[in-house]
Amino acid sequence: MDELLCVQQVLSGNTSAFAYFVETYQDMAMTIALRICGNRQDAEDIVQESYLKAFRNLHSFRSDSKFSTWLYRIVYNTAVTHTHARMWTTDYGKEAEDVPALSDDNPELQMEEAEKKEMVSEILDQMTKGDALLLTLYYMEDHSVKEVAKITGLNESNVKVKLFRARKAFKEKLFNYLQYDRKGCCEETEMKNGR
Repeated sequence: MDELLCVQQVLSGNTSAFAYFVETYQDMAMTIALRICGNRQDAEDIVQESYLKAFRNLHSFRSDSKFSTWLYRIVYNTAVTHTHARMWTTDYGKEAEDVPALSDDNPELQMEEAEKKEMVSEILDQMTKGDALLLTLYYMEDHSVKEVAKITGLNESNVKVKLFRARKAFKEKLFNYLQYDRKGCCEETEMKNGR
């Protein structure tokens, strides 16, 4: 659907057309809110409040950015305000890897990909909120540096630096995760073999 047309429909009085935006962007809006507040109930409240703000301020949307960028900025601001979160504290030491798409016809690959996604999610949960959000927006949602800057209110240079540091931090956590997993697996095997 043409989003500008949908915006015009809502502004012209067809308020039910706003449902398109709710259905299209609710998953990522929830992901952003959860990354910032860490609590599902609060995240749901934040997303609901964000959609209300977006609806009320739809007249201020300019088509110089994507609707999703504009909406995610509202979600981000609402979540930070709601939680009084400090988004850009540092705890660097990891590197983000792209998560491949699931294959429709290979159950083994699907299981492997699901395990990778779970591992990435676990690692992101251990990171600072700001780093996890940047990696999610850039790598998992494919937003450009410019769009991430608009959503977070950082300038593009800061986004690049923070993404670099967040990737490095992710890489360290991933390495530790894999080392721990390997060590745990080896200990379990040794116990089974009676060593």
